[in-house]
Amino acid sequence: MKNFLLQFFTWWSSQTLATRYHTWRHGTEVGRDEAGNIYYEGGTDSEGRTRRWVIYKDLVEASQIPAGWHGWIHHRVDTPPSRENYKPWEWQKPHQPNLTGTAAAYRPKGSLLGAGRRPQVTGDYDAWTPGS
Repeated sequence: MKNFLLQFFTWWSSQTLATRYHTWRHGTEVGRDEAGNIYYEGGTDSEGRTRRWVIYKDLVEASQIPAGWHGWIHHRVDTPPSRENYKPWEWQKPHQPNLTGTAAAYRPKGSLLGAGRRPQVTGDYDAWTPGS
């Protein structure tokens, strides 16, 4: 019941009821990534291309799509990583989601949200004014 209510009233919790219905009617599963996200295609969009979408495992956050799937979902490549022998290059780092807005976000020294006290202003900054 909780899952139903989350899908009925929120869009950020995996999928909505409309997305679930559309996936059931028109979607064909194409593959899954290492994070558990499921990728689908089916139907056509306004430009006549095959529609592609993702059902996120957890929180809906576009930065959770790994590089291989990003190219496919944005129509940059025609073959999804699940249908080819996709391997990241040795120089590519493992995928990391965007942590902005979370407790794990980067907070530089002196940030209002960072730990500790903010450093005292020294007054050594002169603002630029036009014509000077």
